[in-house]
Amino acid sequence: MSDTEQHKPETGHGAERWTPIHGRPYRSVPYRPARMPEAQSLAQAAELRERMRERRTVRQFSPDPVPAQVVRDAIACAATAPSGAHQQPWTFVLVQDAEVRRRIREAAEQEERISYDGRLGEEWLAALRPLGTDEVKPHLTDAPALIVVFQQRYWLGEDGTKHKHYYVDESVGIAVGMLLSALHLSGLAALVHTPSPMRFLSEVLGRPANEKAFAVIPVGYPAPDCQVPDLVRKSLDQVLVEV
Repeated sequence: MSDTEQHKPETGHGAERWTPIHGRPYRSVPYRPARMPEAQSLAQAAELRERMRERRTVRQFSPDPVPAQVVRDAIACAATAPSGAHQQPWTFVLVQDAEVRRRIREAAEQEERISYDGRLGEEWLAALRPLGTDEVKPHLTDAPALIVVFQQRYWLGEDGTKHKHYYVDESVGIAVGMLLSALHLSGLAALVHTPSPMRFLSEVLGRPANEKAFAVIPVGYPAPDCQVPDLVRKSLDQVLVEV
């Protein structure tokens, strides 16, 4: 089977391809998932908690290639995220071409130099200092793949009419969280990079006017000599309030 045949765009139920549901009447279908036995649920929750505890943001990547289908499957998982009015206001651009990654790094570092030279402000720079970051972003070219996430501010009807998306930031943020989890659980490392401003991403990748860059996510394996900041996460009792 050819690569094209293997990776045809996914569709909805049956052969139906998703189209905007704006203005349609409410329609429901049965949802009857099997209930997981409590013992199994407890075991899986504990395993998931431990595996996610091991997740770290990585800035030093091996150039070794990663299975493209693993990344595609992680993006497919992210695309199941809940969204405002089920409008799914996201686009994921998978960038593996070395020259495009070079152009993205060059533009990102240009913006980052301005930011670190004063645009961020001392308070923000002080917050970043324990993480050891600076304007040099080798992860953008060392990592074998970048996922550039765009948020769709609106969509166009067949007649060209603009239709607003709702809760775009929240929807895309949830999707990115699910993407990071899927990548980690599939054995890959990643980080969320948000150079500001990010207009250059639309230009480099030729995205339409209704899309705005949300994040750049390098994906790969940690370099053999990878180091991460010595950080401590908040404990459960510091983040959980039970009423």
